[in-house]
Amino acid sequence: MAETLSHDQINLWAGDVNGPVALHLKQKLLPVEGEGGVIFPPTYADVGYNIDTLSDGTKVVTVDSVGAQANRIEPIFKREPYTSLVPQIDIQYGNDKSVSILDAGHRLGDALIRSTQLQQPAQNAFKLLLDNNDASAIAKLAPTSLVFGVWDSRDTQAKLPRIVQSVIRAWDIDVLSRSAQYNPALDYAALEVFSEDDKQQAEGNAKSPLAQRGFVHVPATGALGGIVARGPIVRDVTVNLVALRRLTGDNAQALRRYILGLSLVAAAEPVDAFLRQGCLLVPDEKTPSEWTLVGRKGGHDPVSLTEALAQDYALSAAKAFGVGESKIIAFDKTLAQKDVGDSKKPDKKAKAK
Repeated sequence: MAETLSHDQINLWAGDVNGPVALHLKQKLLPVEGEGGVIFPPTYADVGYNIDTLSDGTKVVTVDSVGAQANRIEPIFKREPYTSLVPQIDIQYGNDKSVSILDAGHRLGDALIRSTQLQQPAQNAFKLLLDNNDASAIAKLAPTSLVFGVWDSRDTQAKLPRIVQSVIRAWDIDVLSRSAQYNPALDYAALEVFSEDDKQQAEGNAKSPLAQRGFVHVPATGALGGIVARGPIVRDVTVNLVALRRLTGDNAQALRRYILGLSLVAAAEPVDAFLRQGCLLVPDEKTPSEWTLVGRKGGHDPVSLTEALAQDYALSAAKAFGVGESKIIAFDKTLAQKDVGDSKKPDKKAKAK
């Protein structure tokens, strides 16, 4: 039977160097059509679906990558009841548009940050991490950068691993194909919009101008048609407690508990069911999700972590640490142009080599 957790027990995860190494969730998912339903994984340039073949011939496909899952989860902190847990920083651009830093793909290391007045505070925060191994400034400015990982690859090169990692894979899969036929609403050649010769030359050639503009018949054959999973579709979520305990800084105990609270909220959040067109997944109610606490010696102890418990702990930890200031700042075209200019300069490191 899974153990019901207390705040004191969770606190030990953040502070006990001999404590557990990870918290893990294994969750079985199903297409809304049920077992055997066709789903569409993401496609990648020059690859198609990301499929690996194991030594026994089993094929495994990535349904949602670690990066994609992080980008789906992070924006939950823009909505209630989680808004008070992190600084709400919006960047205004154009006439009346704005974007949250919680939507910036590279988080505190994103070009968006370097194009605002946050550029210098972010650089200072990364340098504090590099020089003193102090993550407190990052936690005040953009704490989800600690939860989901960040790499300031365009500036200081500071890098922090993900504490929360989530990925969805489908096991023992078969790949399907699909074909389609586009039929124009009218026979435009008969209406003398173009000649019959033009029509015959264009039909069947998807790259022809008439086909691209929708004036002729165009077949599409042999395209990727999704996959069928004969094995399970599994979501694995891991909270890396070793990486968490390596965070140091001013009031390290409060810092770790704060980031742990955010990590638990992120890990416990239900999966975004609509991943992409043709991929709508929900938990399998016949196979309960399993939270496991993984010990240093390999023990796996079931625990009960609910969304309510995660939120309650996170609120308490955020209050003790002190959430950074929320603000609205402007996109600075001049800073963006300077950053673009800097990117065109010769790489000093490469030159030195």
